[in-house]
Amino acid sequence: MRVNQPAGKYYSTDYLRKLCDLWDSRGSGITNMHGSTGDIILLGTTTKQLEEIFWTLTHDMDQDLGGSGSNLRTPSDCLGQSRCEYACYDTSSLVYFLTNEYQDELH
Repeated sequence: MRVNQPAGKYYSTDYLRKLCDLWDSRGSGITNMHGSTGDIILLGTTTKQLEEIFWTLTHDMDQDLGGSGSNLRTPSDCLGQSRCEYACYDTSSLVYFLTNEYQDELH
């Protein structure tokens, strides 16, 4: 499963704890943080668990699911103005806009 990474790849410890707890209970417990698609990859679960996982991620954790097939890779951004003194624009806002604009078009 792919889970969309947060802007700038900033994670709170609470979020990571919830994600790991979810995957320990509903999956294999094996993750790939930022695989070739840039998403968080959760490896190994059963079909019966998918709806429960989707519900927990989207409703309880307010998390977007990653992936859109071969049509569009999940947009990713650098830390931008939050950490770089030379940043010229807000990269997180740009990625948020691009994600909504193009992924909404696909769906």
